[in-house]
Amino acid sequence: MTKTFDLSLEATRIGIVGLGYVGLPLAVEFGKRYPTIGYDVNKARLAELREGRDSSLEVEPEELAQSNQLAYTDTPEGLADCNVYVVTVPTPINAHRQPDLRPLESASQLLGKVIKPGCVVVFESTVYPGATEEVCIPIIEAHSGLKYNQGFFAGYSPERINPGDKEHRVTTIKKVTSGSTPEVARFVDALYASVISAGTHLASSIRVAEAAKVIENTQRDLNIALINELALIFNKLGIDTEEVLEAAGTKWNFLPFRPGLVGGHCIGVDPYYLTHKAQQIGYHPEIILAGRRLNDSMGAYVAGQVIKLMTRRCSINKDSRILILGLAFKENCPDLRNTRVVDIIQELEDYGLQCDVHDPWASPSEAEHEYGIRLIEQPTANHYDGIVLAVAHRQFVELGVDNIRAFGKPNAVLYDVKALLPRDAVDGRL
Repeated sequence: MTKTFDLSLEATRIGIVGLGYVGLPLAVEFGKRYPTIGYDVNKARLAELREGRDSSLEVEPEELAQSNQLAYTDTPEGLADCNVYVVTVPTPINAHRQPDLRPLESASQLLGKVIKPGCVVVFESTVYPGATEEVCIPIIEAHSGLKYNQGFFAGYSPERINPGDKEHRVTTIKKVTSGSTPEVARFVDALYASVISAGTHLASSIRVAEAAKVIENTQRDLNIALINELALIFNKLGIDTEEVLEAAGTKWNFLPFRPGLVGGHCIGVDPYYLTHKAQQIGYHPEIILAGRRLNDSMGAYVAGQVIKLMTRRCSINKDSRILILGLAFKENCPDLRNTRVVDIIQELEDYGLQCDVHDPWASPSEAEHEYGIRLIEQPTANHYDGIVLAVAHRQFVELGVDNIRAFGKPNAVLYDVKALLPRDAVDGRL
């Protein structure tokens, strides 16, 4: 028998599990209106937040200060007084490109130990349709002794954070919501509507909300894969891809996608969650996986193009050194998660070349910890045989082509992954 849900907004005390790119902005907004506890296992992360700093650069110090009902904890006990929990932990893939649900499973175990009768758990982490109720809920039941939709309830409201985007913020992006019963769904929708100025969209079920999220980035991935494939074709035809896209873009309904590396925690990851579930039910998703294979190959393609250009110019030997400008997965953002710039670096190093990597946004300690890459603080002038402009950081725009070329030797090759510089000023670009 399903218990009547009776939690009110006025009685809401929120616990946010995970204070990364998704969890912190949400915790800050909830903390302006509700008693909110932000939980994270990273003590250094909590220390900087308590000091009013966010190293991810998603939340400004003044915003942290305005969230006067937000506190932090790294212990499960610190979450004990909450009655609504929001899970915002990462959902990465493993080395075999299969979903890695361990962070989600750990969060579910944690909540199973602190949850009380009548509580609601809302998941925001991107998953395949069915994961919330097939994976997370049984773990909470096992550790809490409570029954789903009797002792506790659930919702799903997929995150739509765009790291580094100062225009599209958590409050200005429409929020999809859902709940495990009609009453819970209305409560979850009202809870988010109270802090999301852009409004909400109440989905009919948790599975629909999960599916909506996972196809958002799958669609973008496939669109970029199409443009990447066009870039490969046009390169063989000797046609500049950017010029073609500019011309095609004069039609009102042409979609403005550009070729490039597809990294980050969303677009390069989420499609594998959907294809994993599809294969579980006996369907082989040909188009989605084809797009993933093509996008995953672009780093090696760029490296190959650089090698060809250097060979033609006779500027390559065993001591050749390449400057990589940018390591983050996107411009004007310190986020290194799943950056595909590493594919270019690894491929060039496989050819025996030495790479120096410079990124004014990225954390040197994170780059070394995650990828074994030691960032250089400043490139040396007249030092490099090849330069790869991999990320369109504003600092590189401000440098301009002459100052970028000054890092290279007189016959150095300059390859522009992002079509940031004038076509006639570079030796190659996607």
